Amino acid sequence: MPDADILPADARQAVDKVGEADVVVGIPSYNNARTIGHVVRAVSAGLARHFSDLHCVIINSDGGSADGTPQAVLEAQVEADKLLLVRHPLHPVHRISTPYHGLPGKGSAFRTIFQAAKNLHAKACAVVDADLRSITPDWVELLVRPVLQQGFDYVAPYYRRHKYDGTITNSIVYPLTRALYATRVRQPIGGEFGLSAGLTERLLSKKVWETDVARYGVDIWMTTTALAEGFRVCQVYLGAKLHDPKDPGSDLTAMLVQVVGSLFSLMEEYEKRWKAVRGSVPAPLYGFPYAVGLEPVRVNPERMLSAFQEGCRDLEPVYASFLRPDLQAELKRLANGQPAELRLDDMLWVQLVFDFAAAFHRRTLDRKHLLESLTPLYLGWVASFVLRTQEASDDEAEQQIERLCRAYEQLKQTLVDRWEGR
Repeated sequence: MPDADILPADARQAVDKVGEADVVVGIPSYNNARTIGHVVRAVSAGLARHFSDLHCVIINSDGGSADGTPQAVLEAQVEADKLLLVRHPLHPVHRISTPYHGLPGKGSAFRTIFQAAKNLHAKACAVVDADLRSITPDWVELLVRPVLQQGFDYVAPYYRRHKYDGTITNSIVYPLTRALYATRVRQPIGGEFGLSAGLTERLLSKKVWETDVARYGVDIWMTTTALAEGFRVCQVYLGAKLHDPKDPGSDLTAMLVQVVGSLFSLMEEYEKRWKAVRGSVPAPLYGFPYAVGLEPVRVNPERMLSAFQEGCRDLEPVYASFLRPDLQAELKRLANGQPAELRLDDMLWVQLVFDFAAAFHRRTLDRKHLLESLTPLYLGWVASFVLRTQEASDDEAEQQIERLCRAYEQLKQTLVDRWEGR
């Protein structure tokens, strides 16, 4: 699709009217009228406070909301007399609200934002979720300043989260991404990002926008592209991310399939890159880490263990088609054990994830069915983690995640061997 066709006509006219901008902040949305006004006010205040001498634009890329989300964006007001500003803005902050074209999903919204930023010749682009309750004006500075002043291409968020929030990230996405690309980005699918003009243009050039990346998987795709292609990556501490967390045992199969499928597909694209590296180093972290209050996440480990054992029994023929015999035997033992004594340890979990990745690569089964069959095993690991950490603080639980990450790194040669069919 030509660049001119990515932006709707009214959006192109609005962008042309603005002309150029130094900073673009994008807010993808779909039926977020209840929360997006707060997000827009926080972003506007942040731009006024921290980038008063720059040309700044807020772009809302909307997926066809029926609840008045675009109107809420344009009507959100900041009471300028209540802002404590070092200096008053030299330029007004422009707002553009536009529907996006292409496949339904967050990726298509990002594409519209990135194209607008490119047309505006923006030096930095940031993206924030429309349903944030914890965003502050300082988030804007943290996401943008490393790009403008320190030459970073990709700024990832670093949050304080409840120990049972983000279990897909904790069990698979973070440790596997870290082991593959040798860089520790704690929230590779966090939702808030800062990008340089160079990385934005690189992402726009990729032939993925008419694929499932446009529907889902865009966050891990962006993070992986930045890491695997040598862009400069850092993290910024944003405090707490308050959203509506779900019980990890609830219906997360669709998300697991989408995110892990994207992660495994990217392994094929960057195979030469990840096979060549071992160990990991932390991505630079900016911002001041401080204690925050966290909303509790209720979990039901007994229900998850029951689903794990039932899945192991029902899916035994599926697992037998690609798992190593020793892993099959261990799952069979756990499936028939007493739930109160059941634990899926880290070393077993990592080897299972690696066998799933290799089976995905070899197309041993239909890929969607393969990924769906990972769900009960994932629930088994989450339940085991919950039972190990019920009395632990969030920091102590994070130490458990660090041990899991080290297991992924220690066993990486196993992944290479399985990937290559050995």
